[in-house]
Order: sequence, then C-alpha cells, then structure tokens
Amino acid sequence: MNSFSSSASAPGSLGLPNTDPEWLCRPSAVRQTAHALYAAVEQGQSQHFRLGLSALSGVLERVEAITRTQYPQLDQVPYHSRFRHFNVGSVDRLGRFEARIAELEPAAQARARFDLVISSVLLDAGAGPQWSYTEANSPTSSTADATANSNRRWTRSEGLAVASYDWFMAGGLSSDPAQPLAVHATRLETLGTTDLAHAFQVNENNPLVGLEGRAQLLRRLGERVRAVPESFGKSTRPGGLADVLLARAVRRQLPATEVLSQVLDALGPVWPSRPVIGGRALGDVWPHSRFGPIPFHKLSQWLTYSLCEALELSGVQVLELNELTGLAEYRNGGLFVDAGVIVPLHDAVLTQSHAVGSDLVIEWRALTIALLDLTAEALRARWGMSASELPLAKVLEAGTWAAGRQLAAERRSDSSPPIRIESDGTVF
Repeated sequence: MNSFSSSASAPGSLGLPNTDPEWLCRPSAVRQTAHALYAAVEQGQSQHFRLGLSALSGVLERVEAITRTQYPQLDQVPYHSRFRHFNVGSVDRLGRFEARIAELEPAAQARARFDLVISSVLLDAGAGPQWSYTEANSPTSSTADATANSNRRWTRSEGLAVASYDWFMAGGLSSDPAQPLAVHATRLETLGTTDLAHAFQVNENNPLVGLEGRAQLLRRLGERVRAVPESFGKSTRPGGLADVLLARAVRRQLPATEVLSQVLDALGPVWPSRPVIGGRALGDVWPHSRFGPIPFHKLSQWLTYSLCEALELSGVQVLELNELTGLAEYRNGGLFVDAGVIVPLHDAVLTQSHAVGSDLVIEWRALTIALLDLTAEALRARWGMSASELPLAKVLEAGTWAAGRQLAAERRSDSSPPIRIESDGTVF
C-alpha cells in the first residue's frame, strides 16, 4: 500500500487539509481540491494545461441539444447510473430481472439489486477500443443504438454492462444453485482470470483492458465481504450492504453522502495499490507531485448514484444528491479537451499514453470535476431549475457523458478519448 507524507505546507500546495483521511473520503474534499486545482491552472501553475473558457459556450449548446433530444421533458431526466446501461438498445433487461425477483420478499429484492449493481460497476472501468461483447438470446430493439450493430454487439461501458448482466443472470457469481440471482463471497474468492475472460468473451482477437485487475478486484471484494460483516450484513454477499443502508434510513429517508460514506468504508480496501493514511484505505486518491493528495472516488460515486436508484426502488427517498460530485472519467473529461475548454500545453498530452497516477491525468480529472460544476450551474440557469431539481447525477445523464462520446466519435474513428490512459482496469 502507498502512503502519503504531509504536503499541506509544501510549495505549490492547494492550502487544504489534504492528508486527513476522513476529509479525503468526503465528496466535499473532491469538490474543494478540484476547484482549488482549477484555480491553480487559471493562474498558470500547470505544466500540462491551460483553460479556454470561451469554448464552454459550445459545450453548453451541445449538451443542451443532446438533452432536449433524449429527454424533452427536463423534469424527467433520470440519474446517470448503471441502470441506464442495462437497458441499452431499448431492450428491457431490467424488466426481466425484476420479474425474476418479484416473488422475493422486499429485503431480498434489495439485496439482489445491490448484488447486480455492485458487481457490474466494479467490472466497469473502461474496456478499451478493441473489445466487444456479442449478446445472445435477447430480443433486438427496433430502436437503433449508437453503440450496437445489427447482431447485438456491444462495446465499452454498455458492453461491460450487458456482459456483467448476462453473467449475473446466468448465476455465474452465485455459489448456491438454489439462489442464482446473487453474488456470494465464496464464489468471488475463487474467481480466476479465465472465468472472467470466458464470461466477457475475451480472446487474443477481442482483448479487454485490465482483465487481471478486474478479476483481482472481484476476489478482493469477496475477501472484504467475509471480513467485515458489519458492512455487508449476515448474508456474506455484497448486496448485504442494502440491509445496512436500509437500517440507517430515518423515516425512509437517507442522505446521498451517507450512502457514499458506507460505500467507501465497505469497499475502500478492495482497490489494489491504493494509498493508506492512518490505517484507512482511501481508494481513488492520487498524490500530485506539487499539490498533494487529490481525491476523486469516481467508481465509488458512480456506484453510489446507482445504489441511490436501487434504494429508491425499495421505497427510500435519497436526499441531498447534489452533495456528490461529477465523475472524473474519460467521457466527461474528453468532452472538455475535445471542445477546447481544457487546452494541452505540449504535444505529449495527446500523443503519448499516461499513467493513471501521473500529474497530467490527476490535473485532467480535477479540471473535469470543476468544469462539470460550472456546466451544471449554467444549465440550471438556462432552464430555470435548482440544484435539487437538476443534480449532477442528472446533468451527467442529460448530456455531458453522451456529449463526450459524441464529440470523440466526430474526432476519432474509434471514438477513443483524446488523452490515452494506461489503465489497470480499476479506475477508468
């Protein structure tokens, strides 16, 4: 495990309490460090980027056009969660799932939803441009989808969603034949790379980025579920987290920050080679050489958005959703680079591959968080909506993620992001 030395008073520091582990695990820390680093870039302190804020108006126009096409009624925009990907191509896979769990009692239904979502999100950290998944035994939709072709071949996040859904629905993550729609710790602990490769149709002609990293992540999840029953209930399933969260709801209400806190506490140690401060595993937190630790919690926050939707299906009202931040990943970040809002200062930014923990990628991700906040504020002003009416979870779904993908397809034949990342299969 990595550890951080104190850098709060170092030259170039952001001037924030950036070695406090409790603080680094709050969404407010993600937002504060992102905006502080944004200010540093505005002041010319970056070696990699400058800002072209005049191009932000073009981003707003594109996002608004996509939003009004996909969701003409702005008050009906759903969350940007894993649930959207499960029904890619307008195939009602979630309906099939809900039909199969309909006879279970409510708490068991909640566990099954959590099992499906947690396993799928942890497997979704960028597939790479060459991988695809061909779906079998599923009705096609009359509605064409930009990520699919006529034989139901799915790529990238949607492909990972459908592949993980099929694996789950086939009982591939259960160790109990009588309970196939479940994820059991005992099954996770024995998963090998070949199991994952088979389920995701991986071969030398269909490579999946970070295959071993994903398999390792699932094994570590199984170990974690068995090690801390206080975080996962007595079921020895990731879905036992539903029992813990439902018990914490007061009058059937629960703040989104509480959901994220439980996710970080429960899952923080599953991430490999991540920093530890004061005995606490921090997850998606990275040391910038001049600015100190910068937190993102991208997958954890996306998982939280997804679990909030699952909780609402169980009758819990999630409060203060906008306390969470945008997601620092390559579609949202790529949108701002391709649109000219984040401007590279040297050719290597776009021509070379970069490690996830490099200063360059840390700055790109932090700028993405801050710019998503600015985009959300501008859209709310245009549409006369409040932060509670249009939280970031809806802004991401309404258009920024889709706009990033659309612009990438216009710029590059393989729709790849503008900045290439050396992924380990657990971040992007």
